[in-house]
Amino acid sequence: MYLLTIRDGLVTRHIGPYATPKQASDDLDRLLKLFGDRARWQIHALEEPASLLGASSASAAAAA
Repeated sequence: MYLLTIRDGLVTRHIGPYATPKQASDDLDRLLKLFGDRARWQIHALEEPASLLGASSASAAAAA
């Protein structure tokens, strides 16, 4: 899953989720018309917290 983040000045919008980055990109083209010329955007891949916690505990065990 992917999340589209658009930041325009002090306003940050999180839009999604999308199944593919292509779907987020298609929506981005339409949504940028609603924001100012200086709006910044990113497409993020969503991760499950359990996968991150499992990776951090495995790396901590390997370091010990």
